[in-house]
Amino acid sequence: MSRLKGVSERDPRAGFKAERRDYGASVPQGLLKAARKSGQLNLSGRNLSEVPQCVWRINTDIPEEANQNLSFSATERWWEQTDLTKLIISNNKLQSLTDDLRLLPALTVLDIHDNQLTSLPSAIRELENLQKLNVSHNKLKILPEEITNLRNLKGLYLQHNELTCIPEGFEQLFNLEDLDLSNNRLPTVPASFSSLSSLVRLNLSSNQLKSLPAEISGMKRLKHLDCNSNLLETVPLELAAMESLELLYLRRNKLRFLPEFPSCKLLKELHVGENQIEMLGAEHLKHLNSILVLDLRDNKLKSVPDEITLLQSLERLDLSNNDISSDKKTTLIPDEVFDAAKSNMITSVNFSKNLLCEIPKRIVELKEMISDVNLSFNKLSFISLELCMLQKLTFLDLRNNFLSSLPEEMESLIKLQSINLSFNRFKILPEVLYRIPILETILISNNQVGSVDPEKLKTMENLITLDLQNNDLLQIPPELGNCVSLRTLLLDGNPFRVPRAAILMKGTAAILEYLRDRIPT
Repeated sequence: MSRLKGVSERDPRAGFKAERRDYGASVPQGLLKAARKSGQLNLSGRNLSEVPQCVWRINTDIPEEANQNLSFSATERWWEQTDLTKLIISNNKLQSLTDDLRLLPALTVLDIHDNQLTSLPSAIRELENLQKLNVSHNKLKILPEEITNLRNLKGLYLQHNELTCIPEGFEQLFNLEDLDLSNNRLPTVPASFSSLSSLVRLNLSSNQLKSLPAEISGMKRLKHLDCNSNLLETVPLELAAMESLELLYLRRNKLRFLPEFPSCKLLKELHVGENQIEMLGAEHLKHLNSILVLDLRDNKLKSVPDEITLLQSLERLDLSNNDISSDKKTTLIPDEVFDAAKSNMITSVNFSKNLLCEIPKRIVELKEMISDVNLSFNKLSFISLELCMLQKLTFLDLRNNFLSSLPEEMESLIKLQSINLSFNRFKILPEVLYRIPILETILISNNQVGSVDPEKLKTMENLITLDLQNNDLLQIPPELGNCVSLRTLLLDGNPFRVPRAAILMKGTAAILEYLRDRIPT
């Protein structure tokens, strides 16, 4: 009956009148009214520095409309309100939450990401129905122990905070399925994490972890484990016993070797690029029966074992920027790589940054399937005929080599849409390119190209992008303006005087128009 105190005796609506409170200018009454019906309230991006009392008390105070409406029609029965179950107050300027949070015990979703919170109130323990809590992108340094009381929590998102430890009793969140602790300052992970038996996804990336507890293998339902960008030097052998694991990310660490994976029969993606792995043995591969993606780029591998041919499901293998090299006369990519590629429907190969002096002859064996070839950052001085036989080739990356010409046989690459020849030694635009009618993109910047043939370019009706930056073009032929299919024409960094920089800055359409205006009549 406390709600009736102070009400004027002369007011006939006194029995339904509440004390007037600060409802907050940032929360329109219509929004609160709708929230009482739907059970959901979204106050995202309203520049709030605190949560208005009317939000916390939405289910306890008699609403404003009670003072204005006594018709009691079916659509206006304010007393038949729904408890608030979903509250979104993300993208604001909140620095703290009050213990009034306890006034919303029916909440199942609380989203307060992207604020300036440094702590959470202990009253959070009373939100026992909470299933999803998003506190990411704040300034939390610690979590209250009371958070461990949220036994129905399924999703907990704590990424991009300043956490240095996990509270005791965290393992009591036994219904948790998705936990994101990425981009914090955690030096360790508690061994008690193993009790999070329902966990399916765990993101620990971008922390300061030097090791993982062996007990992590107790997470029998874990499918997705992300430990990218930490300081891991080893991975516990017990990790290999995680039967449900499908995605494992260990990129950008300090690993020198890989564990074996005898029980990870479902592992589909293994990302271990940007480490210091020097050896890949048969024992590392023989159990990866379901592997689709194997990322080994930017390591120190000198060879690849024959057993890579046993990876029957493999779709993508990345070995770029390793130390796989030999003398100039040999094929530098191991045979087992091609055996594996042939056994699977590989459509893309990346042999970049491998000191290759010639294109492996066995690449021709992939001609029925391969559409994307990356041979950039090698030491190629010529293109072998084997490459010209890849008739399904669509994208070809040859940048940063020692090429000065292309073979006429490349004319047979009738499906080639994009070619990157930047940072080579070309003095002219290779003639053969004019005869590949489907070409859409030619990137040939940072060479020594001194001329182009505008009449032949005009016949390339599909050409959309032509990058000629940083070459030796002394003049731009006006007839180039007739290449109306071009959407991007890049000419900066050449010694010609016209068009002037002011024209170039206006973009491709302006350049082409300028050139057309100067065609002799």
